[in-house]
Amino acid sequence: MRIGFLGTRGIPACYSGFETFVEQLSVRLARRGHSVTVYNRIPFNRHAEKTFKGVRIVHLPTIPTKATDTIVHTFLSVLHALGKDFDIAYFCGVGNSLLSFVPRLRGTKTIVNVDGADFARAKWSGFGRWWLRRSEFWASRLADAVVADNGSIQRRYRELYDVDAELIPYGANTVTQNPGEDWLKKFQLTPKNYFLYVSRLTPENAADLAMAAHQASGASLPLVVVGDAPYQQKFIAKLKSITAESKNILMTGYLFGEAYQQLSFHARAFLLPTAIDATRPVLLDQMGFGNCVIVRDTPGNLEVVGDTAITFSHSDPKKSLAAAIQKVAADAALAARLGEMARQRVQTHYDWDVICTRYEALFQRLVAQKTA
Repeated sequence: MRIGFLGTRGIPACYSGFETFVEQLSVRLARRGHSVTVYNRIPFNRHAEKTFKGVRIVHLPTIPTKATDTIVHTFLSVLHALGKDFDIAYFCGVGNSLLSFVPRLRGTKTIVNVDGADFARAKWSGFGRWWLRRSEFWASRLADAVVADNGSIQRRYRELYDVDAELIPYGANTVTQNPGEDWLKKFQLTPKNYFLYVSRLTPENAADLAMAAHQASGASLPLVVVGDAPYQQKFIAKLKSITAESKNILMTGYLFGEAYQQLSFHARAFLLPTAIDATRPVLLDQMGFGNCVIVRDTPGNLEVVGDTAITFSHSDPKKSLAAAIQKVAADAALAARLGEMARQRVQTHYDWDVICTRYEALFQRLVAQKTA
């Protein structure tokens, strides 16, 4: 099959969970003999080559503002894709859904991965929020298939839009070998003696809540905050001011590759304070590293973690998260036991090769409809 991935910043991953998803899936599909293309966004992805691990890379520009960044690049990608005769055009992000009908004019089957409730993210208001709400309807009507990564999203699309979204979660790799400790030494950290937060630093991802709860807990183990975000200067300035007042919080900026792996593998526990109800790829990732995970008790999070996590209250997040941090800071054995349970859960339910097989089946079913 000829498959194109549109709507992300591209691969290798250098931004968010969608990019990690596309990298993991596209490389596996290419290994299985499919012709796979990923559209990379200039100037955000610095990979200059025309291929990546067997995947073709198309580099296209954008207008780099919050409102235009994604949709302009996706529009240019769609125009380019019209000349490539893809069997499948896979759109990442519900905000791109209005464009999903265009490849269908050439007989390409289109899929939109709608992710979570994007309109609820704090960075959107006014027209942006209206667009994302409307985009959910467009996805349900204009694409050949809608993919939900979580049962809560699937149920919402059934109730609101009368569409049966395909339920295919994100995947993760399990890591059992020590990736080294060089980056821990650089940040003056010791294995299993720090808490970890990883995300884009946007308001809905609640790094400020993680910091406030960590401070309130009185835990002596530091909190390491990994991430950054464009167009969020005011919020990041707030986080830096909190960090400056604390001797126990470290902000590293974006980390990928070896640095990310080392800090993930050696953490005491990973904090996920966001209230966005979806499967967060970083949560699966951290479970795959064998981390104890502390998550807000939203339906989406509970679906992912099962009985392998420590949860805190959505209705009283600061106090309950602080209590969870205290508990894990005082009990390294508990953290280790839950971390191993989380790793086993990923291996059983979220293995990337299994997820790739499920996508292959979906693609083949859609292509069969095309030729029937």
